[in-house]
Amino acid sequence: MASSVESRELECFLVLAEELHFGRTAERLLVSQSRVSQLLRALERRIGARLVDRTSRRVRLTPLGADLHAGLAPAYAAVRAAVERTRSAAREVAGVLRVGFQGTVYRHMTAAIALFHERHPGCRVSVVELPLSDPFGALDRGEVDAATVLLPVAEDGLTLGATFSRRQRMLAVAAGHPFARRAGVDAEDLARVALVPFAEPAPAYWRADHAPDRTPLGRPIGHTEPVKTLQEGLTLVAAGAGAMLVCRPTADYHRRDDVVYVPVDGMTASALALVWPTAAETAMVRAFQAVVVETLGPAEARTGGDAPRPAAERRTPPTGVAPRLEAARP
Repeated sequence: MASSVESRELECFLVLAEELHFGRTAERLLVSQSRVSQLLRALERRIGARLVDRTSRRVRLTPLGADLHAGLAPAYAAVRAAVERTRSAAREVAGVLRVGFQGTVYRHMTAAIALFHERHPGCRVSVVELPLSDPFGALDRGEVDAATVLLPVAEDGLTLGATFSRRQRMLAVAAGHPFARRAGVDAEDLARVALVPFAEPAPAYWRADHAPDRTPLGRPIGHTEPVKTLQEGLTLVAAGAGAMLVCRPTADYHRRDDVVYVPVDGMTASALALVWPTAAETAMVRAFQAVVVETLGPAEARTGGDAPRPAAERRTPPTGVAPRLEAARP
């Protein structure tokens, strides 16, 4: 065969072999009769022989055409059946939905999971903890179907769904740290501590948001060695080796005697979002997104009601330090 066969040519030949009529073949393929003739001639050129005899009264397969049809028809039917099974599965809200989360499954998400189970008894949600140092890896590898991650999200190939839990940033410090006795700190005070950053493979923009290297006025902020998990970071904090920026729900959930959480003014709020691979979206994912939005309280309705859009298109702004004097930044 001089060149590879196009799938559209094979499909046209198989439909024509069933109909033995160019007009009906064109109707089934939603093309013109001349296009059917073009596709057939292209296939015959690739084969190097006539496959169909056409007269003014009838259309019939040549012996070679009959042999080709006999060999192709079962395989083509199997392909169509596999596609239809996959399409049906994508429309069906049934099976196991794997949902990733970072650090803690917050109260809102547990309520969403409970409602999802109630609405869709044929489904089960399986939760998978994601390391804070790799918020998107499990999504990329297909290990989870959707995930609740900390913003910002600017990854190609991900859809950004409900955004919620916008809360003030907190600074975790050791119980003996001078900041532990204060009611709050300013973003400029971060220049007086070494922040605990997260390790790769988290994207650079995401790591910089959760452990910035400059204050809003451009003062440098020190960093400790990077960590992979929240517990690793809190252990360094408790030992007095650094301070760590966390969201308020994390601070509320991880109360401990050797760590104090102090509110930080001058930073934009932290937030969570439900994200999923755009190309792997299913009916189950859409149904889960719907219950996540439905379970948002009145205070969250504004942030959680956005229609899902590609994360890169949404271009969610960083939730880190809010510049006050942009010209002061070196």
